[in-house]
Amino acid sequence: MENRVQDDEDREALAGLSSAPPANLKMHSHSQQHRSNSDQVKRHHPRKHSLDNIPHASSERYYESPEDACFPYQSPSLSSSTYRNVGGSGGNEGLQQRFDSNEGSPDDIKKTLLPEFIATGGTGTFKAPTRAAVHPGRPTCLELRPHPLRETQMGKYLRNIACTETQLWAGQECGVRFWSFENAYDPGLGLQGRVRRGDQDAAPFHESANTSPTMCLMVDNGNRLVWSGHKDGKIRSWKMDQPLDDDAPFKEGLSWQAHKGPVLSMVMSCYGDLWSGGEGGVIKIWPWESIEKSLSLSTEEKHMAALLVERSHIDLRSQVTVNGNCSLSSSDVKCLLYDKVKAKVWCAQSLSFSIWDAHTKELVKVFNIDGQTENRVDLSSAQQPDQPAEDEMKVKFVSTSKKEKSQGFLQRSRNAIMGAADAVRRAASRGAGAFAEDGKRTEALVLTTDGIIWSGCSNGLLVQWDGNGNRLQDFTHHSSTVQCLCTFETRIYVGYVSGIIQVLDLDGNLIAVWVAHSNPVLKLAVGNGYIFSLATHGGIRGWFLTSPGPLDNIIRSELAQKEAIYTRRDSFRILVGTWNVGQGRASHDALMAWLGSAATDVGIVVVGLQEVEMGAGFLAMSAAKETVGLEGSSIGQWWLDTIGKALEEGTTFERMGSRQLAGLLISLWVRKNLRAHVGDVDAGAVPCGFGRAIGNKGGVGLRIRVLDRIMCFVNCHLAAHLEAVNRRNADFDHIFKNMTFSRSSSNLTSAAGVSTNTQTLKGTNAVSANSEDSKPVLSEADMVVFLGDFNYRLFGITYDEARDLVSQRSFDWLREKDQLRAEMKAGRVFQGMREALIRFPPTYKFERNQPGLGGYDAGEKKRIPAWCDRIIYRDSRLASVSDCGLECPIVSSVVQYVP
Repeated sequence: MENRVQDDEDREALAGLSSAPPANLKMHSHSQQHRSNSDQVKRHHPRKHSLDNIPHASSERYYESPEDACFPYQSPSLSSSTYRNVGGSGGNEGLQQRFDSNEGSPDDIKKTLLPEFIATGGTGTFKAPTRAAVHPGRPTCLELRPHPLRETQMGKYLRNIACTETQLWAGQECGVRFWSFENAYDPGLGLQGRVRRGDQDAAPFHESANTSPTMCLMVDNGNRLVWSGHKDGKIRSWKMDQPLDDDAPFKEGLSWQAHKGPVLSMVMSCYGDLWSGGEGGVIKIWPWESIEKSLSLSTEEKHMAALLVERSHIDLRSQVTVNGNCSLSSSDVKCLLYDKVKAKVWCAQSLSFSIWDAHTKELVKVFNIDGQTENRVDLSSAQQPDQPAEDEMKVKFVSTSKKEKSQGFLQRSRNAIMGAADAVRRAASRGAGAFAEDGKRTEALVLTTDGIIWSGCSNGLLVQWDGNGNRLQDFTHHSSTVQCLCTFETRIYVGYVSGIIQVLDLDGNLIAVWVAHSNPVLKLAVGNGYIFSLATHGGIRGWFLTSPGPLDNIIRSELAQKEAIYTRRDSFRILVGTWNVGQGRASHDALMAWLGSAATDVGIVVVGLQEVEMGAGFLAMSAAKETVGLEGSSIGQWWLDTIGKALEEGTTFERMGSRQLAGLLISLWVRKNLRAHVGDVDAGAVPCGFGRAIGNKGGVGLRIRVLDRIMCFVNCHLAAHLEAVNRRNADFDHIFKNMTFSRSSSNLTSAAGVSTNTQTLKGTNAVSANSEDSKPVLSEADMVVFLGDFNYRLFGITYDEARDLVSQRSFDWLREKDQLRAEMKAGRVFQGMREALIRFPPTYKFERNQPGLGGYDAGEKKRIPAWCDRIIYRDSRLASVSDCGLECPIVSSVVQYVP
């Protein structure tokens, strides 16, 4: 019965809804009455509830039954509203919830806290994440550069790192920078220092003049240089020991145009030759003789030095190309590796390898990822080893007869046809999901002390190769993509897209594993007794080479005892409002009365709207746009602009993000004085209507980082109808378990947008190496707030009985008939979450422009009044923790309902 009723509702939404509300449309949200009274509303006078003049019941205190699970409090005089204020100290700001990041509750706030009902459950995926002074799942680390907010990294993202004996160098989108190890423990310079926002907490560093984005780094200890390859195809050198000026960026040394496209990898052989790889499988060698001579030239001869190096290069790809056929893959060079044991250079591409003799510069072997040799062209009959490349091409053409020319043309034509057919086949199989080789792409290479080559693949596979390119064995310790490899003595370090770092011995046995970052690990580098890891968000951490070990336990104990020294406590308010607008539009005065007066001293405002726009055509178009990554509508944008005007956007508040799914819209605004501490805004959407595909029901969410803590806000519209309780529970469960966050298309061009050249790698929200990988994203947030039209009704009560109890303000009796409260008590929905005890009239269902008790639906259906519009939350509190600290970073409380 329940499913049939819901299906009928979905069909009605798809087929019968119009784009404009009918004249007799009934409003779900009591706040909608502002539309008819907007001319009487004053900006700074909060709206009085239409039922405020109804005589109170004889008892003004709550009826506190044992199942209320209330906290003791001193009851303030409150009026009703459908929105909350979440944040700091108390005030007359309505339904308020105190978000204290690293701060306990002051006495003046505790006096105004409202009692809360706590749902049964709160275990498993619904349990608040474990927090501690030091992450219990990983060793202690050096925060060389704490995780910066994404919005601060426009054009400054770090891409790679490399270590010298005394420095750690990082390549970024605008050049390079380096840290001296001797300054690694110095405090950051803060926002008032010479660094920009995002680096204020990083250890002091020096930065180069602006260049093209850095794609790779290579340390040359012999020449005391660091070489960098760039997106513009240039190779640049930087002196390790150059004099520095704190007020001016340091400059490059020798540089030249090496490739037409980006320089993707570099390596230096023991002969002093510099090898570089680029797009299209191009490999070039820059002989040491020309580099040495160019480095000896003066600054005034810089142009001549660049020309000298450019003209000396050897293009290896052209050397192994015969009659247009090349034995090398045309895919981009992934990485180059020098095998100092056998004096060979390895070139790894996505699905193949090539090995070159570092001395003779000849191709030794080409083989695929399975170890099978792929010598597609017989070079011995067409190539003279001792002949220079230029003369070699002349010999090929001069010594070719007419018949051979003809055969060469036919052969080239055949190869072109076969290549095209192969490309079509691959494209078709990839579209069908059958291109299994993509899962074996090589992502990283490393040489261990025993002369073995290790490669890491996109499916998590680790492969051992001997120096001759023979595949020995493989290992799989994690299913995520291997992003980088590094080695020190007898240990191998593996960085994954999931943010995990693994430590292996030379036999491939797993020694240790921990979650190093919440984002993919881009690069690993060894230096100064640390293994440094760079994440895609730009954070750099240093891990002791002895970790995990006894030293970690000593440091963890010391840090836990000295928590007060290095922690900071902050408190602020967040105003959360929900409104089912029923396809209507609000006036500016109405929004001012709803939000403007209540947002005078809040730090963050979150607004969730339902039924912004409906109709069969709109819902179908919205579903189609979602499939190609588009979202939003003109009416949704109108609401954002109108809310922005009410909040004085640009002057007082700044919009950080929004997300629309059909008729659902959520937006988040931050006060200017808190803006510097808020960022990493991501959005998500989960449809629940019509086969879990249409957005007339579902949820939209925003995830933000505030003061280094993660908060999630989810605006929901759940299944309608009195009897559809199980369907509503299922909708919540579906939203909770399937909500994932990413950059919203509506936020890419906002003021909070970041560079279009940002990293495209996406990591999971893994918090451990195994079972935790599958936990829902919302489970890992420090705080989660659900708001919206949940559609839970009152049961076991008639329309007239409900109206009578409302008129007497006997909300304590009505709460006993609340479906949502009953389901939460049974642990079937919103498990472990909290809600302040309701002390305002039901918000469902009102006739348009009919305020007060007479506004409740009196038509043919006589829908029973109910609290459909709700706001429910979960903070960091566990059963054994009630105060704020590093083990419980966010403690929130409902302070007050707004009049």
